[in-house]
Amino acid sequence: MSNKVIQAIYNDDDVLLHAVKKVKAEKHHIEEIFTPFPVHGLDKAMGLEHTRLAICSFIFGCVGISVAATMMYYMMIVDWPQNIGGKPSFSFIENLPTFIPIMFEMTVFFAAHLMVITFYMRSRLWPFKEAENPDVRTTDDHFLMEIALHGNEKELTALLEETGAVEVIVSEKH
Repeated sequence: MSNKVIQAIYNDDDVLLHAVKKVKAEKHHIEEIFTPFPVHGLDKAMGLEHTRLAICSFIFGCVGISVAATMMYYMMIVDWPQNIGGKPSFSFIENLPTFIPIMFEMTVFFAAHLMVITFYMRSRLWPFKEAENPDVRTTDDHFLMEIALHGNEKELTALLEETGAVEVIVSEKH
């Protein structure tokens, strides 16, 4: 198995999008695409699956509302019940309207914070991680498509130049 990759650099997002469609039509596997900003339709053109982060967000929200209900029940009913403003604290159901803002806030808090942690873990972004960007120009105004080579260097180079690549580089995979 080869460790070589071919990197095609583009200077326009529309040209990149058409190039991805053409490369996928030729049955080549695109390893990665680096862009300075999100390109609408690129995920569909690459054939990427839909994300399951929304399911995680719903689960994290359920955990948040459960923690909030348990916390309020323990604090206000079990541990230290108080008669505040004529409202007896002997039943969770009787006090539910006053607990709704807290449950909402805890749901949002848990969903948001746990989603950030999940996103970083899923993307393998953690503190002190080395950058994996092969060309610094992709953080400014260029787009890079990376394809693994399997003995088809000349054919793939010609295809990428035909699709409008301004530069084609063959390098070792990091």
